[in-house]
Amino acid sequence: MLSGIAEAVRDGDDRVLRRLVARLAERATVADLHALRDARTPYVGVNDPAGTGRPVPPR
Repeated sequence: MLSGIAEAVRDGDDRVLRRLVARLAERATVADLHALRDARTPYVGVNDPAGTGRPVPPR
């Protein structure tokens, strides 16, 4: 996909470039949703009375 973007830039094909960049953004967003969710989930640390060290469920 990146080679297609580079080729569209080189050829000056704005329509194809917009389509490929949109597809790249869509795939990156969908692929990273779970990682982003996990990265922002607070983990219970030393101050947790239970001391479980597991993620806190969303409220």
